[in-house]
Amino acid sequence: MHQLISPLAAPAPGSSPLDPASSESLAAVYAYPDQVNHGRPWLRANMVAGLDGGARLEGLSEGLSGDADKRIFGVLRALSDVVLVGAQTVRAEGYRPARARAEFAAARQAAGQAPAPVIAIVSRSLDLDLAAPLFTEPLVRTVVITTEDAPAEARAAVAAVAEVILAGEGSVDLAAAVAALAGRGWTRLLSEGGPRLLGQLAAGGLLDELCLSLAPLITGGDAPRIVQGAQMPDVQRMRLVSLIEQKGFLFARYLRPQAL
Repeated sequence: MHQLISPLAAPAPGSSPLDPASSESLAAVYAYPDQVNHGRPWLRANMVAGLDGGARLEGLSEGLSGDADKRIFGVLRALSDVVLVGAQTVRAEGYRPARARAEFAAARQAAGQAPAPVIAIVSRSLDLDLAAPLFTEPLVRTVVITTEDAPAEARAAVAAVAEVILAGEGSVDLAAAVAALAGRGWTRLLSEGGPRLLGQLAAGGLLDELCLSLAPLITGGDAPRIVQGAQMPDVQRMRLVSLIEQKGFLFARYLRPQAL
């Protein structure tokens, strides 16, 4: 049974009660701020973790997921313009193209969005399976973000099946990448990790929002945390704005205090 523990804000006058089983209700809870309609990007991340902080079970995030987590995952994708993901996660999780969702078709069209979000892969090495459906069957052309000094032959091969964005030398400049995506009109950004990419986004001060699914599991092992690898210049405090419970899973939405 779904239960709202706390909306942490008074509902708008005349609004309907939250039904966490409804995609429409979840879309209202997770709506992007108005700034995205004025050319200013908003970057949220969606991650899942166990009670002991592990971001994977048996090497994949899938083992930590559940029905409600998958529903929220789908809603967050349906609201976004672009899904930003690291190449390692693409390889490990077997990423496929984002699909169009009939219940969001009218809203996306009204907002000037494509039928489905773009998948944007961050890859310095360009070690990607270009024969995978992500490149051969996307509803909207996949984007690959790499460095200006990436191998020319590999760049040419990727450019034949995807749009290539160059950002930085030696390593991908994520601030430049976000600006390039926003410059294409994709201001509703969603990152699905993995932990190293999320660490780099957080350390770079680019993360506006974290949507965290907490699974009622203690997994042990050596799985990474949801933020891994990057050295944070300072502790980043977040503000809880909504919390939903379903069968022991908690779905929290946090914003940076200075956001909005």
